[in-house]
Amino acid sequence: MAIVKIEKIKKILDIPFAAEKLLEKNEKEISFSISLKTKDNEIIFCDAYVVYHNVVLGPAKGGIRVSENVSLEGTRRLAQIMTYKNALMELPFGGGKSGIKIDTYKIDEFTRISIFKEYVHMIREELLAGNYIPAPDLGTDQFDMAVIYGELHKPECVTGKPVKIGGLPGRLEATGRSVSITTKIFVEEIMKEKLQNLKIAIQGFGNVGRWTSYFLNKWGAKIVAVSDIYGGIYNERGFDIEKLFKYAPDKNKTIADYPESEKITNSQLLEMDVDILIPCAIENVITKENAENLKCKVIIEGANDPISEDAEEILDKKGIIILPDFLCNSGGVIASYIEWRNAKSGNQTEKEEVFNEIDKKIFKSLFKTHKIKEEFKISYREAATYLAINFLIEAMHERRWL
Repeated sequence: MAIVKIEKIKKILDIPFAAEKLLEKNEKEISFSISLKTKDNEIIFCDAYVVYHNVVLGPAKGGIRVSENVSLEGTRRLAQIMTYKNALMELPFGGGKSGIKIDTYKIDEFTRISIFKEYVHMIREELLAGNYIPAPDLGTDQFDMAVIYGELHKPECVTGKPVKIGGLPGRLEATGRSVSITTKIFVEEIMKEKLQNLKIAIQGFGNVGRWTSYFLNKWGAKIVAVSDIYGGIYNERGFDIEKLFKYAPDKNKTIADYPESEKITNSQLLEMDVDILIPCAIENVITKENAENLKCKVIIEGANDPISEDAEEILDKKGIIILPDFLCNSGGVIASYIEWRNAKSGNQTEKEEVFNEIDKKIFKSLFKTHKIKEEFKISYREAATYLAINFLIEAMHERRWL
């Protein structure tokens, strides 16, 4: 449900017919196949996609998703989310996304590197021209971006690179930072509560969930449940997240067997009686099948598209507040903008400066969204979409598209 239908927004915002059509259609779609021979003499074929949704604000920006569930339709949807995310954050980027359909757990490092080299080969001109600027997403990381940089030798062609080769300090933590600061600001400034008085559950302990839990714990939050792909853990007193980091230092080590906890499933975590639920894993984890069972008061969307449309209707009726993904998890693209800007100018930025920039943008966007929500008596998702579309329409007028 990450995308609100334009028909809904037209009830409260004057959207020109041409703008509506420009936002309904993707500007460019590239489909191709990556094929290569492995060191074991096997032949691998991967479907791959690049989608530009709307680039009125600038070049298409969005991560590369690598998963066996990648599809053209899913890539289209994620590109559209990126359009609204960049517009809401007022960044000079359009909405883009790419995907490679393969199960990363079934390939070795040599094959993985070869896949990314072939990916670059297939869309080299798009990347060199700066039409599309990739970054990490689900199934990709800074080392994959390093392979892309190694093929192109242009620092601004890709973001999310390791720090020593032109990456940005704080980029690794950036998405989790935005999810956590959204939570902190919402709790303290809008709910008028204290973080330490509320119970929080975080689904997903990959990059986003890991750093979300780290910052919230640092600010005194009580995180009573966390999970990864193998299962979840619960502790009513709250977890020491630094201990969890040491126990599971990377994605190859599960937290599901952490000794100072009670084992739970991912399904049980979603349905726990907590104040705040933060899904940070994959899309569509909250559906019409489990929405009625949710007991939380607030959902902060750390993952992209974690709630289905049917489920959102149920949650709205239950009075559960939802803060949308393209507001909450925008820290990654904010940091990517700083990295891209630095690569073009030669500037350098310290980690705390990156965090401060993310915090400022989230604070501004959250309160603008809250103001629109209150003014029109609509949901936070609808209010954020209103702001994003309005910004895009203004840009379309300035570029004489309208």
